[in-house]
Amino acid sequence: MNILYINHYAGSPQHGMEYRPYYLAREWVRAGHAVRMLAASYSHVRAQQPDLAAMHTAASHAPNGQSGQSSHPLPGDVVQEAVEEAGAKSGRATVQHIDGVAYHWYATPAYVGNGVGRVKNIWSFLRQVWLDAPRLARTFEPDVVIASSTYPMDIWVAHRIAKLARKQGKPCKLVFEVHDLWPLSPIELGGMSPRHPFIMLCQAAEKYAYQHADVVVSMLPKVAEHMQSHGLDVRKLHIVPNGITLDEWEGDATPLRADVASHLAAQKAAGRKVVGYAGSHGTPNALEVLLQAAAHMQTEPFSFVLVGSGHEKAALQQQAQEWGLQHVAFFDPIPKAHIPAFLAQLDIAYIGWQRVPIYRFGIAPNKLMDYMMARCVVLHSVEAGNDPVAEAGCGMTVPPADPQAVADGLRQLARLDAATRQRMGESGRQFVLDNHTYPVLAQRFLNACRAD
Repeated sequence: MNILYINHYAGSPQHGMEYRPYYLAREWVRAGHAVRMLAASYSHVRAQQPDLAAMHTAASHAPNGQSGQSSHPLPGDVVQEAVEEAGAKSGRATVQHIDGVAYHWYATPAYVGNGVGRVKNIWSFLRQVWLDAPRLARTFEPDVVIASSTYPMDIWVAHRIAKLARKQGKPCKLVFEVHDLWPLSPIELGGMSPRHPFIMLCQAAEKYAYQHADVVVSMLPKVAEHMQSHGLDVRKLHIVPNGITLDEWEGDATPLRADVASHLAAQKAAGRKVVGYAGSHGTPNALEVLLQAAAHMQTEPFSFVLVGSGHEKAALQQQAQEWGLQHVAFFDPIPKAHIPAFLAQLDIAYIGWQRVPIYRFGIAPNKLMDYMMARCVVLHSVEAGNDPVAEAGCGMTVPPADPQAVADGLRQLARLDAATRQRMGESGRQFVLDNHTYPVLAQRFLNACRAD
C-alpha cells in the first residue's frame, strides 16, 4: 500500500519527539509498504528541527540528486521518484529519507508557547498541504491517508487528498488518528472557554472527522462514548495505543552519562533505595507531588533522581532547595539510548498524573512502557479510565495529588522481597511484549485500515 501520513509534529531518532509516527511508518516500510510523512519543519516537541537549508545544499552537490537516501529505499515504483526528490524541493516541501520513510518537511515559522505564533505555524502547514494536495494525490496515489495530530484540523487537508485520489480511481481510505481529545483537552486542562474561536474551530473539525473518516484510530481506550456523542459510528473505532521499539532493548545498554552514573552509584553505596523519573518536567507530570512525598521521607533511606527537562523544572529545583531536600537530584536530559541503563539502576520508577477529568478516557504514556521494558517496579499515581500498571501487575497504584499516598506506596514497594520484585518486573515486561511493541501495533493499525 501507499500510505500518506500527515502528522504536524512527526519526529525521528535524529530529531526527537514525536516518535510514534516514525516507528509505525518504519514497520510499514519493512513490511513492503511505501510511506510519505508530511510534517512541519518546526515543532515545539522536537529536540532538533530538520535543517532544510543544509538538505538543499547537500542535494545541489550530490550526483543525480541522490542526497539523503536511506539504506532502506522505498519499494516498487516509488523508488525513482523518491531518489529524484531526496534532499530537494517536492512541491512545497523538502524531502528527507529516514529509514525508508520519505519525510516531506513543510517550512513553518518557529513559535514559543501556545499563542498566536503557534496558530500561525499550524495554518502555515495546513495551507501548504492543502495547496499541495493535487500533486500528492497524483504522484503518490495513496491507498490510505492518515490525519494524525493533536489538533484535529488536519482532517480537512487529509480529506481533500483522499477525495482527489478517489477521483483518479484509487479506492483511498481516510483515517483519523486521535492522540488527545481536542478541543476537550485544552478546555479541561488549559481552562480555555468552549466559546473561544479556536476551540469552536477544533470542535467543528472533530465532528467533521467523525463524520467523514472511514476509520478512527485512538490511542486512548475509553473514548467510544465521547466520540459517539459527537457523531462517530463506533463501528469505525479501533484502539491502537503507544508502544516501544525492540531495537532499543536489544544487546547491551548504552552506558549512562558519567554524572548520572556516579550519582546513582553513590546513592546505592550509601544503602539508599533509588526512586527515579525520566521524562518531561511539566505540569501534567505531577512531579511536585513526588517532591512533597520526598519531604515526608527526608529521614528515611531513599534517594530521588529526576532526569529530563520542561517548563516546570526550574520551579521544581527551587522548591527542592527551599525545602532542604538533600536527597533529591535533578539531571539534564539523557539520550534516549541511555534510558535503559538509567532505569536498570532504579529500585522504584515513578510516574504521576494530575487529578483531572480528561483522564477518564484513558492514558497511554510512552515512559511507562519504557519502565516496564526495563523490568522496573512502578509507583503509579493516577485516577484514569485504565491503569496499565494494575493490568500488568508490575507495581502499585495510588491516588493522584496525594503526597502521603505516594510516600506510603514507596515505602511499601521498598519492603518487597527480591523474588516479588523480580516477578513484578518480568510481568511488566511481558505485558509490553504482548501488547505494546511497534510491530504488533503497526499491524493492528493496518488491520484497522483494511476493515470494512
